[in-house]
Amino acid sequence: MAVFARPRQALAIAGVLGLTLGVTACGTGSSDNSGGNNNADSAECAPYEKYQGHSGKKVNIYSSIRDIEADRLDQSWKEFEDCTGIDISHEGSGDFEAQLPVRADGGNAPDIAFIPQPGLIQRFAERGQIKAASADTKAMAEQNYPADWLKYSTVGGTFYGAPLGSNVKSFVWYSPKMFQEKGWTVPTTWEEMIKLSDTIADSGMKPWCAGIESGDATGWPATDWIEDVMLRTQTPEVYDQWTTHEIPFNDPRVVEAVDRAGSILKNEKYVNGGFGGVRSIATTAFQEGGIPITAGKCALHRQASFYANQWPENTKVAEDGDVFAFYFPAIDPSRGKPVLGGGEFVVAFADRPEVQAVQTYLASGEHANSRAKIGDWVSANNKLDLANVSNPIDKLSVEILQDDSSVFRFDGSDLMPAAVGAGTFWKGMVDWINGKDTASVLQGIESSWK
Repeated sequence: MAVFARPRQALAIAGVLGLTLGVTACGTGSSDNSGGNNNADSAECAPYEKYQGHSGKKVNIYSSIRDIEADRLDQSWKEFEDCTGIDISHEGSGDFEAQLPVRADGGNAPDIAFIPQPGLIQRFAERGQIKAASADTKAMAEQNYPADWLKYSTVGGTFYGAPLGSNVKSFVWYSPKMFQEKGWTVPTTWEEMIKLSDTIADSGMKPWCAGIESGDATGWPATDWIEDVMLRTQTPEVYDQWTTHEIPFNDPRVVEAVDRAGSILKNEKYVNGGFGGVRSIATTAFQEGGIPITAGKCALHRQASFYANQWPENTKVAEDGDVFAFYFPAIDPSRGKPVLGGGEFVVAFADRPEVQAVQTYLASGEHANSRAKIGDWVSANNKLDLANVSNPIDKLSVEILQDDSSVFRFDGSDLMPAAVGAGTFWKGMVDWINGKDTASVLQGIESSWK
């Protein structure tokens, strides 16, 4: 499941000052009548020269991004607006996924939407409701993003838009202080991680804690486990075949991955630290799943980068802090560094020149770095300067995404039909945690896929 919760922190002073300086330099003067901006030839506006000619035009964007994150988005493209004269209006909604199809079907689609589900992009493409990305946007995307990312917004050979923000799910959270006190070493291989788990269990502590309760979406954290392990037991190609149903959901290779995940999640010796036995995982809110680490009641919690937002107030997230995360180790390092994650894609429902200009700009290194400087943001854009990423877990995420050995794959349940990925797969994982056997669970999911 694509979830985009971020730490709700105040803006860094440096980010605010940098933004203020940028806005002042470009100015907010009125546009001339030639279709340009009267500050467009300033040095600060030089990066936006190729987007000129649309002064006075408006572009509206719709997404699920709200509150402080929406404010940060507005700030991230302010210099672009001042230098080009294009007015970007963004609307964030908690009902985005449900309302976007309604708006598109009703002829009231936004100019641009930030869509986190590749399956939803495919839906709009098949109905002819979204526009192919311009040649400039496609060239910018190919220059700045790995091919693994671009295929998720490509339908029937047509490319519809570049990624924007990203998150990395292949993390295990831990307490650096606890590890130092106990003399434990961060594992770099799956074998080392299991040995560490046994060592911790033998000391009397349940090594792992987890929670998969999430209201109507209960079960999704367990699907992330299966997807991450699937990427580690099989090739990326087999993972792709699984998410597109080219192999059945109960294929022996899927069974192997589920059982491998179960060697941790369904192991009474390993879980559920701070909460109870294995079945307590199903009733523990995902937001609370890792909290026992801060109380010394468990040592390991597999969850995405966005979990940085869930720790108690004043918890220091850093390599020398109260909590941090390490890469969920590969089982066979010779296959590269499998990375599970998610993100949103900038897709256009209109192809006016100013809309294409905004879509291209959002795929650029200029925007990636502008947004990163404001704080708490991750992108797979290879033009993103790591020096502009201040949050330590975000920095680690960007390092992983930019690592040439990384093999990225999108959240599998978001790639599957909603009735499966957000339906029987989620529910099946709850049944599995509650004691149902792997074969029966996978057969039920397979039977639901039509």
